[in-house]
Amino acid sequence: MRTAHFVLKTAAFQLAAVPTLVAALCIAALSLPASAFAATLTLKLTDQDGAAVDDAVIYITTIDGRHQASMPQTVDVDQVNEMFVPHVRATTVGSLVNFPNSDHVRHHVYSFSEAKTFEVPLYSGVPAEPTLFDKAGLVTLGCNIHDHMLGYILVLDTPWFAEVRGGSGAIRDLPAGELAIEIWHPRLASGAAIQRTLTVGANETATLTEQVELRPERTVRRAPRRGSSRY
Repeated sequence: MRTAHFVLKTAAFQLAAVPTLVAALCIAALSLPASAFAATLTLKLTDQDGAAVDDAVIYITTIDGRHQASMPQTVDVDQVNEMFVPHVRATTVGSLVNFPNSDHVRHHVYSFSEAKTFEVPLYSGVPAEPTLFDKAGLVTLGCNIHDHMLGYILVLDTPWFAEVRGGSGAIRDLPAGELAIEIWHPRLASGAAIQRTLTVGANETATLTEQVELRPERTVRRAPRRGSSRY
């Protein structure tokens, strides 16, 4: 009888311990860093001549058909040698964008784009306030003084994106699943973002290799110098 009683007590202890064990495993899983379950998507991008592509953006619209809202950022678009730097900037809805002027001439930044119409009147240095970009879409930048200056801000409603430099871009810390991917460049011959679908597993790195056709780069005559300075 003692043996039977001991067995029953042992079984009861084991059953009682099950919820505690499950809870401990859950806590241990939650304590692991998010990167332990994260995937990475890398892009290798070339043009029709096989040259590495700059100034593209890769982003993910949904994972397993689900969308996740983005978080606002604060980013810069500088002006160097009478060019917007970077030429293409990706950011998220609700972000603040600073337009520092690193040139020795003044600029007047503006856009008439549907996603954001604004202007930063003629200035040098750093404007007192950043500009809020509160709507998703493409914003084309210009300078009211220097017509050759052209830049782009792609405002996205997704937390998963990367700017492509030297033909490469990477989006890290992704949930595993089926990715709905878009690749955008201001000179895509098709005029529309390229769409792809790819499935990536947890802790896996998936590489997407694409060759795109780009239109010739637009060239605009620079304003003539006025004496030793331009403006």
